[in-house]
Amino acid sequence: MSKVFLLLSMIALFVCCHRNPLKVDVSKIELKLTIKRLDQDIFAVTPDNAAQLIPRIRESYGAFFDAYTKNVIAIGDLSDPMFPTYFNSFLTDSIQIVSRKQIDSVFTDLSQIQQKIEEGFKHYSYYFPQKKIPSLITINSGFNQSIVLTSDAVGISLDNYLGSDCQFYKRLGIAQFKRELMTKSKIATDVLYGWGVSEFEYDETSNSLISQMIYQGKMLYFLEAMFPEEPEESIIGYLPEKLDWCKKNESQMWTYLIEHKLLFNSERLNSIRLLNPAPFTSIFSPDSPGRTGIWIGWQIVRSYMDKHSNITLPILMAETDYQKILNESGYSPE
Repeated sequence: MSKVFLLLSMIALFVCCHRNPLKVDVSKIELKLTIKRLDQDIFAVTPDNAAQLIPRIRESYGAFFDAYTKNVIAIGDLSDPMFPTYFNSFLTDSIQIVSRKQIDSVFTDLSQIQQKIEEGFKHYSYYFPQKKIPSLITINSGFNQSIVLTSDAVGISLDNYLGSDCQFYKRLGIAQFKRELMTKSKIATDVLYGWGVSEFEYDETSNSLISQMIYQGKMLYFLEAMFPEEPEESIIGYLPEKLDWCKKNESQMWTYLIEHKLLFNSERLNSIRLLNPAPFTSIFSPDSPGRTGIWIGWQIVRSYMDKHSNITLPILMAETDYQKILNESGYSPE
């Protein structure tokens, strides 16, 4: 019996030591989000009803409608006498018509996406109870930005999430590495990531490569906290084999950055090579994924948080001394 007790104690200790501290209980947080379908509402507009219907849509969506028409589809705003004409041109454009049909086919039901976004924002409310929760609006952006932000709303460009195998994307010449991220499974994490970036902006006081890496690493750690059950590859947007490559080559990548004195360099080209979306990281192997600098930044932040159990997520997100995070992370991959 003593041996059994000892074994059970060791198992309990192992489980305790390896418990994910980001798996918090959000079951008591009450949050019910709805998704408004601007992408559907605008296609009810015709030249015959535009004068009556467009102002109603503007009233329903408020400032987000202005941001959408001015900054996303670039047709100006209601103050322009030509606005109804420009609006109709957008709606009757052949590409937008095909896009709308694709959206209606792929997104017949948004309930699962809504539930996942809700789960993410429940975690957001857990860590940041005083912060507001944005409204959710779906749009057809004309293949512009995937996530559109205003001060109180998140716009989701459904035409950018039609699936990696969407033939429409291939005809548009969108690269494979970009198509891999254009799936409905990425919507919830993209929404929380986009909102997080708007709430916790980058401090450009130090614009070295390592500062940018750690900031991006903080944002991935934030996203990990919003979706603690989400696989690592989904958090960063890698295929499993690309994530595996990073894990196997972590030490070599870090050594390369140190030996070539890139970490404290502020040249823009280094940021482009290591942080920007790409089929692979050009200074490493063609088998590598793009954005490996961001992945390393994530590991640095993880190491920092592992070593400082007293530092909460709000404290981490408020910390803009990236050098401090590096120094106190003890990061040294083997």
